[in-house]
Amino acid sequence: MGFLPITKADMEAQGIKQLDFVYVIGDAYVDHPSFGHAIISRVLQSQGYSVGILSQPDWKDADSITALGRPRLAFLVSGGNMDSMVNHYFVSGRHRPADAYTPGGEPYKRPDHAVVVYGNLIRRVYKDCPVIIGGIEASLRRMAHYDYWSDSFKRSILLDSQADLISYGMGEKSIVEIADALAGGIAVKDITFIPGTVYKTKAIDHVYDGELLPSYEAMKAEPGLYADSFAVQYRNTDPCNGRALIEPYPNGIYVVQNPPQPPLTTDEMDAVYDLPYMRTYHPSYEARGGVPAISEIKFSLVSNRGCFGGCNFCALTFHQGRTVQARSHESIIREAERMLQDKDFKGYIHDVGGPTANFRQPSCRKQMTQGVCKNRQCLFPEPCPNLEVDHSDYLALLRKLRALPGVKKVFIRSGIRFDYLMADPDDTFFRELVEHHVSGQLKVAPEHISNAVLSRLGKPRKEVYERFVRKYYKLNEQIGKKQFLVPYLMSSHPGSTLKEAIELAEYLRDLGYMPEQVQDFYPTPSTVSAVMYYTGTDPRDGSKVYVCRNPHEKAMQRALIQYRNPNNYELVREALIKGGREDLIGFDKKCLIRPRKSGAGNPAANANGKGKNPGKGSNRPAKKKTIRNVHKKRLK
Repeated sequence: MGFLPITKADMEAQGIKQLDFVYVIGDAYVDHPSFGHAIISRVLQSQGYSVGILSQPDWKDADSITALGRPRLAFLVSGGNMDSMVNHYFVSGRHRPADAYTPGGEPYKRPDHAVVVYGNLIRRVYKDCPVIIGGIEASLRRMAHYDYWSDSFKRSILLDSQADLISYGMGEKSIVEIADALAGGIAVKDITFIPGTVYKTKAIDHVYDGELLPSYEAMKAEPGLYADSFAVQYRNTDPCNGRALIEPYPNGIYVVQNPPQPPLTTDEMDAVYDLPYMRTYHPSYEARGGVPAISEIKFSLVSNRGCFGGCNFCALTFHQGRTVQARSHESIIREAERMLQDKDFKGYIHDVGGPTANFRQPSCRKQMTQGVCKNRQCLFPEPCPNLEVDHSDYLALLRKLRALPGVKKVFIRSGIRFDYLMADPDDTFFRELVEHHVSGQLKVAPEHISNAVLSRLGKPRKEVYERFVRKYYKLNEQIGKKQFLVPYLMSSHPGSTLKEAIELAEYLRDLGYMPEQVQDFYPTPSTVSAVMYYTGTDPRDGSKVYVCRNPHEKAMQRALIQYRNPNNYELVREALIKGGREDLIGFDKKCLIRPRKSGAGNPAANANGKGKNPGKGSNRPAKKKTIRNVHKKRLK
């Protein structure tokens, strides 16, 4: 079928005089189902609508938005596969040096707050043409929200972008309903009835079963009200029991969020992923080195979407929902067989998963008729008694993929939810995971080791992780493999004081392990954790939360996790003194660092060093130990 048109010459070649939709995107055009713009455009095409892709237009030039002409029905706008601000900046505010979603990895090819900029650009040129925004950036900023990068409380992106509608969530169903309504002659201002959309209005008497949220002005004046509002939003993310939410703004304007679109059935998921994607980037990018992001997903398979894990720093609840939706084995096998024909395929399927790889069905049967529980989580703080833990379907799928001629190895690189795995009384999947699906090391995300912090993260208690570690290495021993665990850790999450950061450092000391990478907490829109960061309140229960906002304290918390790094000596020393833990500065094996040598600058940066190079305030770290040996030593 070929790529969608990206120029007027392409339109002419395909016999299109005027496109139904022009899709303005912040990413390069990659026609692969791991890219939201590819799914939405192919879904519309399957319903008989023509779509053209306008990728990364020059936002400083109004004429750039006219490259494909005025669409018959509407402009569609997406900032890309990532929020443009996360795409651009590290948590420190420093600009990222490359953009994996741009040809050649070139940075600065999209504006900050891309959806807002693109929307206003369209509105300046085509004043009365409908503008529909969607994708992760619009979806997670659909109501008033805290913006970390400007440290401000922003209005709904619907207002700031001057768009007419938001299609939030994954959007396959809502975008077709919007298209059909526009094609049927319904004015965009009258499209107020479609699930999975957000619209603006000056009258709310038509809103059925709506719940009035605090006004934007009130929340801006009193951040605690935002925590209250977010708690209501958090309880209304399910299509079965979610209510319409109404957010008042000045001048009599209301932003109304309809309940989410229903989750896709397996047949509907299959239909979406069976569409005629080209499965690569547009050939016009070849001369610039292609699009780096394709390397991560070209030989990976999406098997599910949605997540009932409930991590507070993750926005999946707001975007994909808590109800897990899965593709059939047949659909996934068909995609794998197409993959086998690719000239670059070397026999390795890089991933089979989704937001959480080992979720292949809803957490309980009740969800399908009554929706997810509004006031309790499936896994946190303990697994719900109604949780149905079953890895048999996922295991059967993996076995079929392993058996395909030409497949050497099937890896699982999506996150494994280890508490769900530990809740399964049948070890068969765990054993086969270790035996067949680990590429030398398994990445897991305990995030922290202090139960006080874990409770704010929405993660299981430390003891669950430790049971998982013991079982993982026991299975490796039984199978005769030497494979590692790589734990992801996060510093400075709300709830983490220097006390908890030191607790984590002591845990790592006892392991004899220093992680090479640490993620500083990043407050992204529409997450429980970002609300905690902004308001100092946990929206789940209204309790007060300590928030580390000072950059220097953030640096200390991060340094404690990597206390063996000689460059971190001064920060670690300061943190230990401020935390009242000078007992950890000394020569005992339990100490984290050695004391400063009198008149000779700084001593060794860790208790096992030899004290060299004191004038530079650092020293050679202890010999690096493998994570496997570290865990085995601890378990003995």
